[in-house]
Amino acid sequence: MGDHSRPVTGYPAAPPPPPTSQNPNGYPYPYPPPPPHHQPPYHPNYPSYDPSTAAAARATFLRRFFTAIIAFFIICGSIVFIIWLVLRPRVPQFRVDSLSLSNFNASTASQSISGNWVVGLSVYNPNKKLSLAYDGVVSSIFYKDEFLAQTRIPPLKQGKRNRTAVSASFSATNSFVGDRSLSSISRDNARGTVSFDVRILGRVVFRTGGWTMRRRIFRVLCEDLAVAISNSGGGGRSSGKLVGGGRDCRVGV
Repeated sequence: MGDHSRPVTGYPAAPPPPPTSQNPNGYPYPYPPPPPHHQPPYHPNYPSYDPSTAAAARATFLRRFFTAIIAFFIICGSIVFIIWLVLRPRVPQFRVDSLSLSNFNASTASQSISGNWVVGLSVYNPNKKLSLAYDGVVSSIFYKDEFLAQTRIPPLKQGKRNRTAVSASFSATNSFVGDRSLSSISRDNARGTVSFDVRILGRVVFRTGGWTMRRRIFRVLCEDLAVAISNSGGGGRSSGKLVGGGRDCRVGV
């Protein structure tokens, strides 16, 4: 057995801290603990911000947006194509049936042309399911590229498979022309035949029932309308009529 009379070696145990009630600072130690670092309050119900998740959401939105736009245009294009297949819109047909010229005079002294032209046209609507309406129609007469006169044609409505006669009257009084064109007209006049061009510009609307298609611009070109000239008029004035029969015109819409 050990000898209880020998002293026990080692460090003495630390005395217990004084009770809190005996500390004037209210802490179990002589000095208060240091304040904690400031941290934002933690809300377990709020989701944390993730940059990668936000970028993925934006990419998804843009992808769906552009997909919707493409689908919209595809649907609209399909509808228009189906309507076109059902209605099969066709451009109107223009034809010059007659052309008469009176009081025609080409003066080298005044470098001008005078005359009266009356052009008889037939307009045909080849559509089986569409009616046509024309407005703002302007017609001009040329000698090659030289402008001579212009007139307006009244508005016109056409039913399906309808053919309509239209007349356009032109008048020129001392209309200026260039030297080259005047010389060419004089040579043609000496041979007895002068050719003119008729150009028409206007708007046309295709209609079926209560549905109306978009208004379109149409252009008509009737070329090389040969007129046989006779010097039967007094004062050096001539007259003439279309030779070679009627002429079909080119139409663009």
